[in-house]
Amino acid sequence: MHVAFFEVKDWERAYLSERLPSDQSCFSSGILSVPPKDMRDIQALSVFIYSHVTREALNALPKLKFIATRSTGFDHIDVDACRERGIAISNVPSYGENTVAEHTMALLLMLSRKVHQSVLQVRSGRVDLAELTGFDLQGKTIGVIGAGHIGLHVIRIARGFGMRVLGFDVRRDPFLADLLGFEYVTMERLLEESDIVTLHSPLTDRTHHLLGRAEFSRMKPGVMIVNTARGGLIDTDALVEALESGKVGGAGLDVLEGEELIKEEKQLLHQPLNVERLRMAVRNRVLLARDNVVFTPHNAFNSREALVRILEVTLANLEAFRAGQPVNRVA
Repeated sequence: MHVAFFEVKDWERAYLSERLPSDQSCFSSGILSVPPKDMRDIQALSVFIYSHVTREALNALPKLKFIATRSTGFDHIDVDACRERGIAISNVPSYGENTVAEHTMALLLMLSRKVHQSVLQVRSGRVDLAELTGFDLQGKTIGVIGAGHIGLHVIRIARGFGMRVLGFDVRRDPFLADLLGFEYVTMERLLEESDIVTLHSPLTDRTHHLLGRAEFSRMKPGVMIVNTARGGLIDTDALVEALESGKVGGAGLDVLEGEELIKEEKQLLHQPLNVERLRMAVRNRVLLARDNVVFTPHNAFNSREALVRILEVTLANLEAFRAGQPVNRVA
C-alpha cells in the first residue's frame, strides 16, 4: 500500500522510515494542497491539521482508499466527500489527554497569576506588583465543556488544586463524576456559575461558535476562558467584545479561528484580495494584542511523549487498514 505523508518533520521521517517499506512511502514537510500528478497512485494519505483534504484534493487522488490523520480532530478533512468515495478515515483518538490537560492548566495559571505580564514587566525594567496581583485557583469553580478523555484529565488536575468542578457533556458517566468529585450540569448552569470556562469539545456543525454573545452574556463578570480544543468553538468577534467590556477577564488560547493566517500573513500580501481572510487576520491581531490574552500557537499537544504516541497510533491505524480491520474510524 503506497502511503504519502505530509507535514512531516525530519525526526518523524526517520522514525516512520524505519517502520515502513521504503518503496511504499513518501514524505513531505509541506502542507497538502492539490496533490501533484506523480501522487495519483497513492492508496493511503497521512496528514496533520494544517493540510486541508478538500474534495478537489481527493479528486486528484483517484486510487486513495484511506486517510490516517495524525490528530484527534478531523474537521480539516472533507468527510462527506470521503464517504461518497468510500475512503476510510482514522484518527488518533487518544495520545495526549494528559498532555493537553497539563497545557490547559498552564494557560490558566498564566492568567490567574499574570505570569506573562510579570515577564513583560521585568523585561521592560518596570515592575508594578499592584498590576500583577492574581487570584487563587483553590475554591474557584471551573466549568469543563466536554468531559471526554482530555476534559476528565483537566477535572482531575483541577480537583488537585482544590477547585469546584462543573462538567457538561452529551454523554454522562455518574461513576466517573462520583470518583473524580465533579457534578454534571446543564450548559446554562455551567456558564452562570463558573469562574473559569474551559473548552474540550470537538468542532462540528453543532458546536461551531458554541460560545457566542448569548453565552458570554450568561457568564459571571470577569470570567476566564481557556480553549485548547478548536478555534471555531468560540465566536472571535463576541470574545473580543466581551474582553473589551470586561465581561471576560482574560483568555488563554492555544487555538484561534483562522489560526493558519498567523503563519501565512506575509503570503496574504501576494494573494488575490479576500476580504474575509484579511478581516480574520486583523481580528486575531487585535485579540492577541490584549494584555489579558495568552496565546500559544496550537502547541498544547506538543510534548515529546505525545508526539511519539501520535506516530505509534498512526502506524497501527495504517497496519489495521492494510489487514482489512480498520480501527479508530471516524464518522
